[in-house]
This record gives sequence, C-alpha cells and structure tokens, in this order.
Amino acid sequence: MVLSREMEAIENTMQKKAAELERMAEVLVTGEQLRLRLHEGKVIKDRRHHLRTYPNCFVGKELIDWLIEHKEASDRDTAIKIMQKLLDQSIIHHVCDEHREFKDLKLFYRFRKDDGTFPLDHQAKVFMRGQRIYDKLMVNTENNQLQTREEEGVSFERSLVASELIDWLLQEGEMGTREEAEQLGRRLLEHGIIQHVTNQHHFLDGPLLYKFRMNFRRRRRLMELLSERCRTIPESHDSPFCLRKQSMEAGNTSFLSVSPTKEVRMVGGLRRGSVSSSCGSSGYFSSSPILSSSPPALCNPKSVLKRQVSPEELQTPGGAFSKKTFTIVGDAVGWGFVVRGSKPCHIQAVDPSGPAAAVGMKVCQFVFSVNGLSVLALDYRTVSNLILTGPRTVVLEVMEENDF
Repeated sequence: MVLSREMEAIENTMQKKAAELERMAEVLVTGEQLRLRLHEGKVIKDRRHHLRTYPNCFVGKELIDWLIEHKEASDRDTAIKIMQKLLDQSIIHHVCDEHREFKDLKLFYRFRKDDGTFPLDHQAKVFMRGQRIYDKLMVNTENNQLQTREEEGVSFERSLVASELIDWLLQEGEMGTREEAEQLGRRLLEHGIIQHVTNQHHFLDGPLLYKFRMNFRRRRRLMELLSERCRTIPESHDSPFCLRKQSMEAGNTSFLSVSPTKEVRMVGGLRRGSVSSSCGSSGYFSSSPILSSSPPALCNPKSVLKRQVSPEELQTPGGAFSKKTFTIVGDAVGWGFVVRGSKPCHIQAVDPSGPAAAVGMKVCQFVFSVNGLSVLALDYRTVSNLILTGPRTVVLEVMEENDF
C-alpha cells in the first residue's frame, strides 16, 4: 500500500513536469512565430530615442494596436496579458530592463532572440534541437523517415522506427554515437516532443514506432498563451497549414473557419470516445492521454462539403462551377488554409487572419491546380506536399460553385 502511494506520487510528479515542459515548448513556438511575423510586417525595426538607437525593437502601444488589428486579441487588456506572458517567460523584455510589466505605452521592447539574451537552458536546448530535427525530417522527401507503419497489427501514419531515426541522426551529423542519439530521443520524449505510438514505452534503440506530438509548423493563435490546458492527443501533421483546435474537450473538437458567405463559424469535429489516463503499471507515462478503446489517433474534422463532386463535373463547360485564381504569399508561419479530400481535394478551413483569407479564399472551394500543375487527380496529402516544398508564393486555381 505504501509502495503504491509512492508510485502514484512519482507519476503525479512526472505528469506535472511533463505538462510544464509542454507548456514551455508551446510558448517558445508561439513567441518565435510572432517574432517572425513582426519582422516581416516591419513592426520590429531600429528606433531612436534621446539620440540613441535601439536596434530590432517594437513599441508597446503600437504592438497592442497590431494585435487587435490582426484579430489576435479582442481588446487591449487581453493583448497586454498575451504580451505579459511572453515577458514572464523571458521571450521579450524592455530594452533597458527597466519595466517588468508590459505596458500599453510608447516604451521599447525587444525579443531576446534578437539581441542574444535568450536564456538557453537545458529545456530550451532540447526544444530547439527537436524543432530542427522536425524541420529537416519534414523537408527530406528523398529519404522520408515519416511513413505509415504497423506495430502489433495497427497502422500509424507519419511514424518512424527508433533505430532508423538513430541511423538518420548519425548520417546527418546530429549526434556522434548511437548511445548519444538514444539519449537525445529519450530527452525529446520526456519533453513531450515525440512519443511511442501507443504510449507504452520510453525511447529505445530498436524496432518500436514513435511519432511527433508537436506540429512545429502549425500557426499558433496568441490567445493560446492564456490557456493553461495541455493537448490531450498528438497534433495533426497531415497538412502544413493546420489550424489550432479551439476546444480540446473529450466530446468533440472545433476550429475557426471562413465560410463561403465570409462569416466566421465553427466547424465541428468527429466525436471521440472517453479519454482515459495513460498512466499505469505497464505503460510509460506521457502527458498525452489515449483513447480508451484504441491507440492514440487523430480524427480529422468532418468534411465541410455537402456532397462530393467529380473532376468531370467541375470542368463541365457552362456548368455549376467557375474558376478563380489566388496568388498567396506565405508568411512566417504558413499560408493559412487546410486542404482535405481526394480527387479533387477541397479547402476544408481558412485561418481568418492568414494570407489565404486576405486574398479571398473560402471553404468548399475545390483545388484545380498548384503553380500551374493540375491536381484534380491527387489527394490532399500530395497537394499539401506540393505547396510545402514549393516556393513561398503559391498560385492556386480553385473551382467555386456559382451563386445562382
């Protein structure tokens, strides 16, 4: 009985630690995405005050205006809370370190990554290493480690074999020895960046399958910084333009989408079974619970289409569909839309504040071509990969149903 209570206390401590590391990772990703967007929008720049130049900084009041204008905050108080979160986590600071609170005033602030003062502690180093490995794996199409594989008769998409990942880390010069590579894998798992596909094992150099829990490329909403919840399932990596799920309740999920009538509405996800804890005597603890009746698996949002349309119907002369062309310039965190379906694939969701929405893209449009290449006979994974591996500026032709 005493041993049982001690084991329970250890598991609770591990759970709290894993949750803290996961929240830290999300703050780092969100902060970096914001930094890149602000550089791109020329909000961050060299500024002068009292004959002194302060490089790579932004004005507190101007940034609050920017957050509201870009729908990252509903009001100034909320915007201040968001930036205070970044300040508390040492992502940003006052240029002279004279203010420990973020103020809606004409004060200069700066991202610590822009002046070399970001504290690279052990946790931050593991996180940055994980992000670099993720990015290299996502763009390495010739020797793709992330594939659909089977373990104990169950298929897992975008999974990798531990021993093959270690081989790859050695080939890429990420680590010097297999032992060091295995230790890196264990640290990535403990920090919530990867996990065993059924959450039953720590990272081991062998045939077991693992997958990334974090999609580093997903566009984060800054409002997420104010939520203390952790993800309950690994994130989807099917599309490089994934939107943040707004609700992670066990019953269902939903996310923001721009409808054909330009209204912002909620698109409901498929219902999931009850969630049960993954802690147990036979399992290795991770902060991600699993579904009670099956291994961890994502349910894609329910299709927004009222009916499936064939390529022939889309191309019927004088038919119900007309073609539109969008030139979308990706920003620091992507293009801002989700594609789903197959032959043809369609626009499943559009980020209201992203580049795609800015040029008029809407849900339910069918993707006709990508950069001049017809994609009517392709599925959404192939189309996503075409865009992801192509230039930053993408030209999309879509077919939209006529409004008679």
